[in-house]
Amino acid sequence: MTRDQSDTHMPIPTFDQMLRPLLALAAERQITRRDAEVSMAKHFGLSAEEALQRIPSGASTYVGNRSGWAMSHLTKGSLISRVAPKTYRATDQGRAFLSKCPERITVKDLETIEGYRAAWEPDKNVKVVVERDKTRSPAESIDTALEELNADLRSKLLTAILEQTPDFFEQLVLDLLLKMGYGGSREDAAERLGKSGDEGIDGRINQDVLGLDQIMVQAKRYALDRPIDRTTIQAFIGSLAGQGVTKGIFITTSRFAETSQEFVLRGSSTRIQLIDGQKLVDLMMRHHVGVRVQRTVEVLDLDHNYFEDEE
Repeated sequence: MTRDQSDTHMPIPTFDQMLRPLLALAAERQITRRDAEVSMAKHFGLSAEEALQRIPSGASTYVGNRSGWAMSHLTKGSLISRVAPKTYRATDQGRAFLSKCPERITVKDLETIEGYRAAWEPDKNVKVVVERDKTRSPAESIDTALEELNADLRSKLLTAILEQTPDFFEQLVLDLLLKMGYGGSREDAAERLGKSGDEGIDGRINQDVLGLDQIMVQAKRYALDRPIDRTTIQAFIGSLAGQGVTKGIFITTSRFAETSQEFVLRGSSTRIQLIDGQKLVDLMMRHHVGVRVQRTVEVLDLDHNYFEDEE
């Protein structure tokens, strides 16, 4: 049964919800992994946008990842088997299992099949993930864990920055911009100012050796509940004009009020980039400023094309 087309808020089905409809489909005809993805999107009445939605790593769509993982479970239970390159069909045991489970097949149902648990034994990691969360594929579990780790790191980074001095923050901002490639990453391309006579400008980046093309930087280490208002941005633009510069970057640990964002978007001869606290820590993580790689994990998967090339 497909979902009600008027229900646009139903989440994309988990892989275990796809077990029975995939087995029923394989009992009717031969299926491929690509065919399974398309068929499940149609079966559950997913919109085009939902069908194309990708898992955080971008490696595949949610529907493709989950339907493929469901097929792996059905294969481990000997309910479907490969009958040709990239092609599967329900076994006699699979057809009988459909009658045994007329409404839904769960992972617990599969665990009643003799040999199912043993089929997972060579891959200890997969077995652990299946026992911990039976509604997610391993790839989704990894992505979810990474999201949680990154969210925790973002919070730690902001806390660490707020515990430092304003001078430290100003230098951090310049270090980050150099890492991002501003000034051609020359060591002497950035200069921290923040002294009298500089009209409130905290740093300067020379895009060329002679300093003919300059970017001025304002860095505000504010508490998270203290947004940057429009008047602060106007003052920054006025400082740029006083320096004869048309490019500026305003970075804060806080956020920008809507009025300040609208003022910048309205446009002028001065080009301003606004970077709030969340974007700041994202850039720090991406360019490895204030963070280090704790460990690198290589996740491998079977290359179906190598083993199942068409003749």
